[in-house]
Amino acid sequence: MSLFQTYTELVHDTLRAMIAEGVLPPLDISRVQVEPPRDAAHGDLATNAAMVLAKPAGKPPRDLANSIAEWLGALPGVTGIDIAGPGFLNLRLQPEIWKRELPLILRAGTAYGNSGRGKGQGAVNIEYVSANPTGPMTAGHARGAIVGDALASLLVKAGYTVTREYYLNDSGNQVAVLARSTHLRYREALGEAIGDIPAGCYPGEYLKDVGQALAARDGGKWLSLSEDEWLPAVRDFAIAAMMDDIKGDLSSMGIRHDVFSSERALVQSGAVEKALETLQHRGLLYEGVLEPPKGKLPDDWEPRPQLLFKSSDFGDDVDRPLKKSDGTYTYFAGDIAYHYDKLQRGSTTLIDVVGADHGGYVKRMQAAVAAVGEGRAALDVKLCQMVSVLDNGVPVKMSKRAGTFITLRDMIDRIGKDVLRFVMLTRRNDQTLELDYAKVTEQSKDNPVFYVQYAHARCCSVLRHAREAFPGAAFDDVGLAAADLVALDSSEEMAVLKLLATWPRVIDLAAEAHEPHRIAFYLQEVAAAFHALWTKGREDTTLRFIHDNDEALTQTHLALVRGVALVIASGLGVIGVTPVAELRA
Repeated sequence: MSLFQTYTELVHDTLRAMIAEGVLPPLDISRVQVEPPRDAAHGDLATNAAMVLAKPAGKPPRDLANSIAEWLGALPGVTGIDIAGPGFLNLRLQPEIWKRELPLILRAGTAYGNSGRGKGQGAVNIEYVSANPTGPMTAGHARGAIVGDALASLLVKAGYTVTREYYLNDSGNQVAVLARSTHLRYREALGEAIGDIPAGCYPGEYLKDVGQALAARDGGKWLSLSEDEWLPAVRDFAIAAMMDDIKGDLSSMGIRHDVFSSERALVQSGAVEKALETLQHRGLLYEGVLEPPKGKLPDDWEPRPQLLFKSSDFGDDVDRPLKKSDGTYTYFAGDIAYHYDKLQRGSTTLIDVVGADHGGYVKRMQAAVAAVGEGRAALDVKLCQMVSVLDNGVPVKMSKRAGTFITLRDMIDRIGKDVLRFVMLTRRNDQTLELDYAKVTEQSKDNPVFYVQYAHARCCSVLRHAREAFPGAAFDDVGLAAADLVALDSSEEMAVLKLLATWPRVIDLAAEAHEPHRIAFYLQEVAAAFHALWTKGREDTTLRFIHDNDEALTQTHLALVRGVALVIASGLGVIGVTPVAELRA
């Protein structure tokens, strides 16, 4: 439990006591929170108790704040309470309250911040990447992959049960095109001159390897057969080959999935019919004629009766068709079946991490999940905006091998997995991101990746030098957890300590909001505070970490240094970045 949770419970207990004594009328106190104040100069904790309770209590906020302040003054560790603005209560705590967190960090190690928030909240299914198996992973795929994987790790740290899933789009026209493109490369591998790649086929050279592998396995088996005869086998071979390539790229990024779900297997199992039967049974399907699209009418639009889902009953703009004019199901029908299948497997919270081009998909899918889940399930769709890849400000050229895009493999080879993972989380997923190879690999404070890694490496360097200066000293985590922390009394040291103590709260809030970028933001704050303390120590010798001939004082400061290292390592672990002990030019 975080320090903020502890004081939230103490404030709630106080309010219940005020209600029991008749000082306050019976009130719902569930909205009362305790959090850091916006300005650290205002205090250590802030509560909105008076603000949210004033109206139901029938009192002006400041009058109520004065009454609550008298009671909160008796809480352990509280040294003062100020009332700010219209009624916010700012509490000041004894430094010892914050110092108690440091031994907890040292004893827990990188498990500090682990939370039980997700226990009993139901299983979470996170679907991410789900790239069509028609080409290599791209820069766009990289962002969704990293956001999804980091979000999964974040939720696990917060105590949720999580399934990481990849939806394999292995049916439909795009894999038929993949088969035809692979067959061309197969013929080429057997010595045929294929000339220019025909329109409608995938032009990238990545399929040369697939065609050669097919030729090595089957020889000329597929040359003289009709397309109807060779397409299913070539399609399956090409999908398997492309998925091996995709899984290899994901593995090199440290990204894994628990489940790979096949669209084709889902359709063949009758899942679409089962999902639609469920909606039909609930009276949510009907035959109807949609209004014409707004603006210019498409050439193929006709006012015809269609099988429609009442998605507008669940917040969508219009009802949605489930069958095409040829009687086959729409993509939306398949998506309903897939999400219904996730719910049937036991998940109650569904998260889809998709590209920004899926923006029109959000309302209809949330409506579908609300319908098939009977209101007991929720869908959160994380839209990942575009990534622009530059080198010294110049757009990076497309990969010849890929044909039309920058591959994930190119990016990993250029800047490495750790840099790529961190940078992809330096902005919200719904904001565009510019990745400049030169900037993200330079060793400067303007590079957030280097800045955070350098803070961890500095901590490790201090600990190495201290152990050399005091051989045999109790500078392991057990010894440091027992250090006397009285000497940690400067404003700079307390600022670092308070920031470390907010880590469990950061985890809980980021997990609740499904926002892994908050971890990268927090790590930059910790790094900045630690580097500032380091710099201050060059001027003020009392703030230095190693004190000649004073093992006890050194141990005190090393406890803080080690706490910084552990929290940074914990945060980097959530976002899948390896903390380094030493940075080399």
